[in-house]
Amino acid sequence: MNVFPAAAPSNAEPIAPGRLVLVVGPSGAGKDSIIAGAQARCAGDATIIFPRRIVTRPATVDEDHISVSQSGFDEALRSGAFALWWHAHGLKYGLPISLDAYIASGKTVVCNASRGIIGSSRLRYRRVTSVLITARADLLAARLEGRARDSDGSLTKRIERNAMYAELSADIVIDNSGALGDAVNVLTSALLRT
Repeated sequence: MNVFPAAAPSNAEPIAPGRLVLVVGPSGAGKDSIIAGAQARCAGDATIIFPRRIVTRPATVDEDHISVSQSGFDEALRSGAFALWWHAHGLKYGLPISLDAYIASGKTVVCNASRGIIGSSRLRYRRVTSVLITARADLLAARLEGRARDSDGSLTKRIERNAMYAELSADIVIDNSGALGDAVNVLTSALLRT
């Protein structure tokens, strides 16, 4: 997997005073479900923003993103549409450049992202909170088998990819092996803290 932050002058100060919350974790951990639950609970709070990421995969009911073709993604990239982008599993993912304005205006911005962009995000934004969603290995495998998206690529490779991030030290860790509502409560509480 490769990570590509948007170009910024070498003397640029990290964007502030808002906060970027990166919800990361292995495929099948339930990131989208937890984010959707937190978004519903924070619906009345205009200081918390949930931008949709751009992905070169068709959207589904389980994953709320903007779907684009490979060529559409490349054109958006050339036009400076992404604050951060990466590719993994044969797909390209981007976070919109609007993150910069939201964070500069003091908002908390919550994104489903790759574990690999945490470091580059900390260079671009002053306040970054990493939230690692985990679950038992048997649950991850069962969830991935259950959704059976052709665009997910190899189930084995997705599970093996977790070893790359075995030492990841996140700011907040949420185990989503139990009730979804419990995990949503933890993320929501983290978002409401300043």
